[in-house]
Amino acid sequence: MRKLLPVLALICSSAIWSADKPNVIIVYGDDVGYADVGVYGAEKIPTPNLDQLAQEGLRFTDGHCTAATCTPSRFSLLTGVLGFRHNARILPPNARMLIPTDFFTLPRVFKKAGYATAVVGKWHLGLGAKGKNVDWNGDVKPGPLELGFDYSFLLPSTNDRVPCVYLENYRVVNLDPADPLHVGSIKGPDPRSTVYPDGKKNTEAMTYYKSSHGHNNSVINGIGRIGYMAGGKSALWNDETMADEFVKRAGAFIAKNKDKPFFLYFASQDIHVPRTPHPRFKDKSQLTYRGDAMVQLDWSVGAIMKMLEEHGIKDNTILIFSSDNGPVYDDGYRDGTTVKTSTKESDRGHDASGPYRGGKYQILEGGTRVPLIIRWPKRIKPDTVSKALVSQADLLASFAALLDVQIPQGQAIDSRDLLKAFLGEDPTGAAIIVEEAGRGRAIRKGKWKFVPGGKKKGKTGSLFDLEADIEEQNDVAKAQPKVVEELRGLLSKLQSTGLRELE
Repeated sequence: MRKLLPVLALICSSAIWSADKPNVIIVYGDDVGYADVGVYGAEKIPTPNLDQLAQEGLRFTDGHCTAATCTPSRFSLLTGVLGFRHNARILPPNARMLIPTDFFTLPRVFKKAGYATAVVGKWHLGLGAKGKNVDWNGDVKPGPLELGFDYSFLLPSTNDRVPCVYLENYRVVNLDPADPLHVGSIKGPDPRSTVYPDGKKNTEAMTYYKSSHGHNNSVINGIGRIGYMAGGKSALWNDETMADEFVKRAGAFIAKNKDKPFFLYFASQDIHVPRTPHPRFKDKSQLTYRGDAMVQLDWSVGAIMKMLEEHGIKDNTILIFSSDNGPVYDDGYRDGTTVKTSTKESDRGHDASGPYRGGKYQILEGGTRVPLIIRWPKRIKPDTVSKALVSQADLLASFAALLDVQIPQGQAIDSRDLLKAFLGEDPTGAAIIVEEAGRGRAIRKGKWKFVPGGKKKGKTGSLFDLEADIEEQNDVAKAQPKVVEELRGLLSKLQSTGLRELE
């Protein structure tokens, strides 16, 4: 009996620990627009799992990523810092790690609270130390493990860029030393390295589909990519099985840590170009590759939901779904996705930004207003809709508040405690948020959205009343000079002041 006491104590301790600290999974879609999900208006793309997630949880109608492009949004999600402060832009292949290793990050919030942490999927925040060449044939570091993650399984950049290999922790998966991996300029690979076709000189090598613009350097798996690589043939990913691989890796992490608190950042490649859903998802939507890739993403969410059920941890797991920016149609490949050139774009009548105008790369609402669904059966009321204004940058401070973790002075300066809003207990949310697109910025306050006029002489900027004009068609700046002055002043203060301090 005495021998059993320590075991029983350990079991009880584990149960109490799990009850006090919920597991957290963030499923991050790529280029998923506001209306690419059924509950947000999609009619041509079936998303039964995401619809179920919303029915069992909380759906936001004014939830935002911080930028209309991926790298700055991912940077802000993980650091609580707006991308412009760190010159966060879409990174090229072989870019060095953008997040400084001394930053207080979202995974570090969970580490401080005793969680196991992992990232699975697309990274696109750079790898390796600045000023040093990345050794793809050795240890690729620093990376996620230096930012608070215990485990990482990465698509290192993004699926339209080289290198087209997986990276597990510090090492390229299945790399053959006899075929060294080279990433960078077309010059300089090891003579032993496999040479891939140059899409500019060998357009016939692009057999999956052709490039419409810019995606025609190294051709891997019949698809032209941005950037050049050589070698690593044994390590190449299979584009069509990428979702399955990520789900498998996520499942292994969940199974390993099901009896203690864990945080999983699951960053899908779907529905970013090149859109290569598994053949089993072909024609599952009423669209082509883009719609079918969204069905695949919905399947990935469903697979994770099923895992939580099977392990008996659904009720005390916070499951979040969102996207890194708004939708895009032709983003470099001729994959059959149609674009209607007008005030709004669409794919066969499917408008992925819903009632909003714009999408990826644009400062319009469609660029950053994205699906945001949060389920926590233990705490959040099911089938709830919130109009609260929230930003992904605020998740860091909100989880810190939930777990009673102190944010170090000067860190995560744009992240605020909006826990009540994220739980559906506060209908208002943030007083202000900032939206970024390239070097452009806009500020939201209540119903107002102000977009500065840039450096053009005499250009005051544009002001929109989103309650009366959700498509941002009617500029009311001249009629509301006091509002313009106030919002311009807030943007000016943000140059040197964090959002948390400003509020």
